[in-house]
Amino acid sequence: MKKTFSILLAAAATAGILSAGQAHAQSAVLDRVKSTGVLRVGVKTDYRPFGFLDPSGKIVGLEPDLAADMAKRLDARLELVPVQTANRIEFLQQGRIDLMIATMSVNEQRRKVVGVIEPFYYAGGTGLLIRKNAGIKTWKDLDGKPICGTQGAYYNRGVAQKYGARIVAFPGNVEAQNALLTGSCIGFVQDSTLLASILASGDARWAEYEMPLPVEDITPWAIAVPLDERDKAYGDFARKTVADWHRSGLLISLEKKWGLPATGFLKDEQAKAKSQ
Repeated sequence: MKKTFSILLAAAATAGILSAGQAHAQSAVLDRVKSTGVLRVGVKTDYRPFGFLDPSGKIVGLEPDLAADMAKRLDARLELVPVQTANRIEFLQQGRIDLMIATMSVNEQRRKVVGVIEPFYYAGGTGLLIRKNAGIKTWKDLDGKPICGTQGAYYNRGVAQKYGARIVAFPGNVEAQNALLTGSCIGFVQDSTLLASILASGDARWAEYEMPLPVEDITPWAIAVPLDERDKAYGDFARKTVADWHRSGLLISLEKKWGLPATGFLKDEQAKAKSQ
């Protein structure tokens, strides 16, 4: 592990991220990971196939796979910490996790409170899951209708403000999905990737549901480090790792592994990474 950290910090200093003699002292996260041998990564457990619990209770998914790769590069043991949309930023700010890979879409408000890492690793947009006989033909048809959502998700405000939907927010995706199934609302607004994976899951409960409306506001997703680590050695390591995920095709491979439809975003990002 010591050799890996030495290489990492030297590379960051060479890139101008850190001045000579300051590299190790300036990255509290790398200090902690080195001393404990553990990398703590916040991931979802209710967002199949990005992060969910398998029948044995183990956290699995595309994002836990990325977290495992990150830990391997640091010669550290991976500790996956369950987070939700409503608390993932707080966990990172409080130091309860070292890294967040939890379906976080990027906006200016989030850039101010966590260290958003570019290049982005995925992208999604606003989608709506509804029962086939709900009579919803356009987004405007949601005016005044109760729509399930998850607390803290940026999709809620846009759908409420633009189309007059009445958002009924729940702590997590599982609660929102159950509320839709039991008729507490007529639709579930969330990231289009999650909704597509629900419909493709083969779960008989969703046989009478569909996602008929066009996806709106396609937005990139980012992993995040503590804000004060973004421009230090740790942030530089994270940036180089994501770029390598694109260049090597790892993200495209994981997209296929977890049954997600191929996205133009990943193809474009891989071409961009290979050209640099």
